[in-house]
Amino acid sequence: MLNILKNNKTIIFIIILPIFATLLFAIYNQFFSDNKVEKENEAIKVCIEENCFDVEIADTAQEREVGLMNREYLDQSNGMLFVFEEEGVHNFWMKNTLISLDIIWIDENRKIIYIEKNAKPCKIEQCKLFGPDENAKYVLEINGGLTEKTGVGIGNEIELR
Repeated sequence: MLNILKNNKTIIFIIILPIFATLLFAIYNQFFSDNKVEKENEAIKVCIEENCFDVEIADTAQEREVGLMNREYLDQSNGMLFVFEEEGVHNFWMKNTLISLDIIWIDENRKIIYIEKNAKPCKIEQCKLFGPDENAKYVLEINGGLTEKTGVGIGNEIELR
């Protein structure tokens, strides 16, 4: 009788364990894929005065590292907002970036502290670093020349919508 009971427990364990593992995997996968879809569907606008840009958010180390690399085109009303966990000196470069960009550094009070206008693509291994010696919490990248064209400048405040 004891042997039959042991075999039944083993059979139950063999049947239930894979079902439980599959269920856990499905829940885990659903949770993370839902978050990704939700993030991609977020409609974030960054407005500076009357100039608004629909932006992609780069708020993980991997997203910030890739940024706008290898993009052949960026619509005039679009951009990318880099969000850092903490304020700090965050330098940027143009390695593997195919379009000229205006790079705008913004402090935690959402005030523009520095602009690198018309940063050009870099095709060499050691690319120039851009950035202020001041702390920034956000960096906004938009098409090169737009800050000049729209009058956006240091001291302007940004609004997130």
